[in-house]
Amino acid sequence: MTNGRMIELAAAVAALAASVWLYRSQRKENEGYGSQGAVVLLVVGAIMAIHALGLLEYRPSASEIEAAKARAR
Repeated sequence: MTNGRMIELAAAVAALAASVWLYRSQRKENEGYGSQGAVVLLVVGAIMAIHALGLLEYRPSASEIEAAKARAR
Protein backbone atom coordinates (compact mmCIF):
# COMPACT_ATOMS: atom_id res chain seq x y z
CA MET A 1 0.00 0.00 0.00
CA THR A 2 1.44 3.36 -1.01
CA ASN A 3 1.72 6.38 1.26
CA GLY A 4 -1.06 8.13 -0.65
CA ARG A 5 -3.42 5.21 -0.15
CA MET A 6 -2.60 5.05 3.56
CA ILE A 7 -3.36 8.75 3.92
CA GLU A 8 -6.60 8.29 2.00
CA LEU A 9 -7.57 5.36 4.23
CA ALA A 10 -6.80 7.39 7.36
CA ALA A 11 -9.00 10.22 6.04
CA ALA A 12 -11.77 7.72 5.32
CA VAL A 13 -11.60 6.35 8.86
CA ALA A 14 -11.67 9.91 10.22
CA ALA A 15 -14.73 10.72 8.07
CA LEU A 16 -16.50 7.58 9.27
CA ALA A 17 -15.71 8.39 12.90
CA ALA A 18 -16.87 11.99 12.43
CA SER A 19 -20.12 10.80 10.88
CA VAL A 20 -20.84 8.55 13.88
CA TRP A 21 -20.00 11.35 16.31
CA LEU A 22 -22.13 13.88 14.40
CA TYR A 23 -25.07 11.51 14.10
CA ARG A 24 -25.03 10.62 17.79
CA SER A 25 -24.69 14.25 18.91
CA GLN A 26 -27.55 15.37 16.64
CA ARG A 27 -29.72 12.47 17.78
CA LYS A 28 -29.45 13.50 21.42
CA GLU A 29 -30.40 17.10 20.64
CA ASN A 30 -33.28 16.33 18.27
CA GLU A 31 -34.85 13.43 20.16
CA GLY A 32 -34.18 10.66 17.67
CA TYR A 33 -33.70 12.53 14.39
CA GLY A 34 -30.36 11.99 12.67
CA SER A 35 -28.27 14.50 10.78
CA GLN A 36 -28.21 14.56 7.01
CA GLY A 37 -24.61 15.74 7.14
CA ALA A 38 -23.66 12.65 9.12
CA VAL A 39 -25.14 10.42 6.43
CA VAL A 40 -23.25 12.29 3.72
CA LEU A 41 -20.01 11.89 5.69
CA LEU A 42 -20.74 8.19 6.10
CA VAL A 43 -21.21 7.70 2.35
CA VAL A 44 -18.11 9.75 1.47
CA GLY A 45 -16.03 7.86 4.04
CA ALA A 46 -17.22 4.50 2.73
CA ILE A 47 -16.39 5.41 -0.88
CA MET A 48 -12.98 6.73 0.16
CA ALA A 49 -12.23 3.52 2.05
CA ILE A 50 -13.26 1.37 -0.91
CA HIS A 51 -11.01 3.42 -3.21
CA ALA A 52 -8.08 3.41 -0.76
CA LEU A 53 -8.23 -0.37 -0.44
CA GLY A 54 -8.03 -0.71 -4.23
CA LEU A 55 -11.40 -2.38 -4.65
CA LEU A 56 -12.26 -0.18 -7.65
CA GLU A 57 -9.23 -1.21 -9.72
CA TYR A 58 -9.81 -3.15 -12.91
CA ARG A 59 -8.57 -6.73 -12.78
CA PRO A 60 -9.06 -8.67 -16.00
CA SER A 61 -10.29 -12.23 -15.75
CA ALA A 62 -8.25 -15.17 -16.95
CA SER A 63 -10.32 -15.46 -20.13
CA GLU A 64 -9.75 -11.77 -20.93
CA ILE A 65 -6.00 -12.21 -20.50
CA GLU A 66 -6.02 -15.27 -22.78
CA ALA A 67 -8.07 -13.42 -25.41
CA ALA A 68 -5.63 -10.49 -25.34
CA LYS A 69 -2.68 -12.84 -25.74
CA ALA A 70 -4.42 -14.59 -28.67
CA ARG A 71 -5.07 -11.23 -30.37
CA ALA A 72 -1.43 -10.20 -29.88
CA ARG A 73 -0.11 -13.21 -31.81
